[in-house]
Amino acid sequence: MTATLPTPGDGPLAGLRVLVPRPTAGQSAAAIALTAAGATPVVVPLIAIEPPASPGPLDDALPALGAGWYRWLVVTSGAAVPVLADRAAAAGPALPDLVAGGGVLVAAVGPGTARALAAAGLTAALTPRGASTGANLAAQWPAPRADESARVLFARGDLAASTVADGLRARGWLVDEVIAYHTVAAPAPPDDVRADWQAGRIDAALLTSASTVRALVDSLGMPPAGTALVAIGPTTAAEAARLGVPLAATAAEQTMSGLVEALAAHVGQSSTPPLPPSEAS
Repeated sequence: MTATLPTPGDGPLAGLRVLVPRPTAGQSAAAIALTAAGATPVVVPLIAIEPPASPGPLDDALPALGAGWYRWLVVTSGAAVPVLADRAAAAGPALPDLVAGGGVLVAAVGPGTARALAAAGLTAALTPRGASTGANLAAQWPAPRADESARVLFARGDLAASTVADGLRARGWLVDEVIAYHTVAAPAPPDDVRADWQAGRIDAALLTSASTVRALVDSLGMPPAGTALVAIGPTTAAEAARLGVPLAATAAEQTMSGLVEALAAHVGQSSTPPLPPSEAS
């Protein structure tokens, strides 16, 4: 059962309406954080996450985790975690049991993905310091040791870039990539949301992935002047730049709370009146 959001109250985002382009299933941590900051979240699914139509490769890889074939399991999106857990449970041992039984280490691209893993009973042995990007994860990955398996299972989305796999292979690892989920377009947003967006009655939007940037432009159009868009991290910001979507800020921490904090900081800076010349000198 989906939890009911509290009523927005006082806070740094009081009075603002903020678009949350979440996937179509589950409660939105961003909506909860926005409400706590005083904003009214406008939850509009722009993308949907679906399991792979042909899960054979994924199903074949999971028992290999339990058999110790892989040294590492790497996950670069929280969306992959429930699919992995569901497929493991459908075949036999739970995902944490497979990982523990095979002595597998788990890596997450950032704190948001690490939290999704923790919710499924898995602890990330490696989460990169700094930016939550595939390049940063690969750069901090250890070299393989002669006395252990040099194989990595990379459970990724169908739209994921090859950055992680290429980076790990360059460091001497053997990487098997399996598709854990597909990202697809959600149904068209309601007409009233589209009208509010185009008229500037939605004050801001949270961009949680490169795919949400593309879906936002495709479904609602470019943001009106004055609408503050905040990206969750460098990869999302790069996609926004590629499409010419102006950003107000990029979150320092790649989590939903980090997104809301970045928006609040931007709003605070924008609402601060300039000092008179005599005080500014």
